[in-house]
Amino acid sequence: MTTQHIEICSALDALLEAKHDALGQGFNKVRFIENCKSYLPEVKNIERHSSDLIAATLFKGAVLGLDFLGRECHVIADGKGVQFQTDYKGEKKLAKKYSVRPVLDIYAKNVREGDDFREEIMEGKPSVYFQPLAFNNSPIKGTFAVALFSDGGMVYEALTAEEIELIRKNYGKNIDTWEKSQGEMYKRTALRRLCKSIELDFDTDQSLAFEAGSAVDFSQSPRPVQHSPLNPPESKEEQHEAE
Repeated sequence: MTTQHIEICSALDALLEAKHDALGQGFNKVRFIENCKSYLPEVKNIERHSSDLIAATLFKGAVLGLDFLGRECHVIADGKGVQFQTDYKGEKKLAKKYSVRPVLDIYAKNVREGDDFREEIMEGKPSVYFQPLAFNNSPIKGTFAVALFSDGGMVYEALTAEEIELIRKNYGKNIDTWEKSQGEMYKRTALRRLCKSIELDFDTDQSLAFEAGSAVDFSQSPRPVQHSPLNPPESKEEQHEAE
């Protein structure tokens, strides 16, 4: 471990001790810190930021009961700052763990060109049909997320690729992650939207950490459109604005 890693773990230990009331029942502090020790060497640009800031970001994972080493959440450090971000795996875990209505299963799927996806309502009950082509690497047309409840009910959310791209361009955090992991980020976006239909029993600290872990920030103003030869204005109004 580097000197900074030791400082981070020391600051994290103190934070976990001082705010132990914010941690879930059965939280294993020793295991969490040990997993963080193993995870820290993977965080790029960590040397640009203070140990206290990195420790505070790791603490958000502890509040939600997520494991960094298990890729349930991540620390994203760059020149702009440090972000806590939940992973698709972590999103599923949180929905199952904190849903007031017990969840039997929850998942998201990307629909690619050539796949068969249909939304249906039969006898007043919604349902989805999905038949993907084997090993299909065609462009993604959209993404849907489904939650199946133990009582036999279900809810789902479907978004087109255009809708998700609009969210990414206007409100996406850490654009580099979006570009490198398009499929996973699409599924996370649909899953997050689905969670608005699921009552999650978060306390204040958990709710704040959950919102911080989102891949989008709707509190910020939409970004201005950047036009280029590869992204020309689509209308006369946009042409005027570009000029």
